[in-house]
Amino acid sequence: MQKYLFKNISVINEGEIKSMDVLVEGERILRLDNSISVKSFVNEINGEGKHLFPGVIDDQVHFREPGLTHKGSIETESIAGVAGGVTSFMEMPNTIPNALSLDLLEDKYKIASQTSPANYSFFMGVSNDNAEEVLKVNKRKNDICGVKIFMGASTGNMLVDNYNTLEKIFSESEMLIATHCEDETIIRNNYQKIKSIKPDLSPSDHPLIRDENACYESSLRAVKMAQKYNTRLHILHISTEKELILFGNMMPLKEKRITAEVCVHHLHFTSDDFNQLGYKIKCNPAIKAPQNKAALWKALLDNRLDIIATDHAPHLLSEKEPPYESAHAGLPLIQHSLQMMLHYSKKGMIPLERVAEKMSHAVADCFQIKERGYIREGYYADLVMVDLNKPYTVSQENILYKCGWSPLNNFTFPSTILNTWVNGHCVYGEGKKISDQKGKRLNFNRN
Repeated sequence: MQKYLFKNISVINEGEIKSMDVLVEGERILRLDNSISVKSFVNEINGEGKHLFPGVIDDQVHFREPGLTHKGSIETESIAGVAGGVTSFMEMPNTIPNALSLDLLEDKYKIASQTSPANYSFFMGVSNDNAEEVLKVNKRKNDICGVKIFMGASTGNMLVDNYNTLEKIFSESEMLIATHCEDETIIRNNYQKIKSIKPDLSPSDHPLIRDENACYESSLRAVKMAQKYNTRLHILHISTEKELILFGNMMPLKEKRITAEVCVHHLHFTSDDFNQLGYKIKCNPAIKAPQNKAALWKALLDNRLDIIATDHAPHLLSEKEPPYESAHAGLPLIQHSLQMMLHYSKKGMIPLERVAEKMSHAVADCFQIKERGYIREGYYADLVMVDLNKPYTVSQENILYKCGWSPLNNFTFPSTILNTWVNGHCVYGEGKKISDQKGKRLNFNRN
């Protein structure tokens, strides 16, 4: 049984930063105290000048397995995740085949159990014609993270535009429903209008085609349906100022029935960046005009936006080439999401305590994840040690995504992820994966 004793480390947890000792034994955090001494053998870590975060939980990733493994796999992308301090992930169903049955869903769990150094869960996918299969998940509330509905175009047979299907899922699902909200009719009309004027589209046309109204109308539809049936709704990757009027901040997160997520790329990039990065930052929903980024930051800090995620979605660079219609949407981000937020903390835009809240605590609360997301005695030891004063430059040599590139290439962050522990095992350190230990299936505390 491995034991770790962190001495004099600054622990960022539950709204405070405290210098203390942390004792890890086996998979769990055994003790937190001002001073801990252990007589038996222990791996002692000098934490002076270092900070300890709860492991990041990313509720929205696309790891591309099965069927799209030329872009990434559960193994490669989870390794990139732990390198960035992500100790748990929830993966989306738009793989090939789409995860539209419990059997196909369990196939993904089996792959993760054999290959992922991070903890894992997978969303059950919805199509226009699999409602009965989706509702079987009601009996699996404690070992599946949720149900995913694409209310906008996606891979394969996953655009759900049948009103009867939506009504049935929203009215009968006992699970958290996560939605991708973009109105397909508005997108199609915008595309045809712009295309008639400008036959050769450019990257900067993307936020005009998938505009604020497309996002707002779809999100509004989801919110109204959730309110009608008191559904537990979680809207993913909010990208516009207009959508923010749909969300409240007057009640604690644990009491909310409708929650919202923001992704790191919508907090970092704006439509101005298309000039330099082109289709590298093409994604759905689109990165939009600068006023949206400013509004998202404000809503994150006043709790209208509940959690931070990545929507990590790798493609080969060759798949990001023009023309507009064939340039794939999505970008790889999971290795650098925590560093991005630490960068903004250094700039004074978000306190370190709020970084831990929005990337760990709130995700655990939102999904009711069992014994993770906090640095607490008895909880799983999912931990990240960071040097806030050691700069780190993204380069081809240290990018771990299978696709081999990042939109952040050559960007220098002020902080470095030193080590990552998953279930008490140090799985990343010294710039590489250092353990073959595999993560665990996430469990949930749901009635």
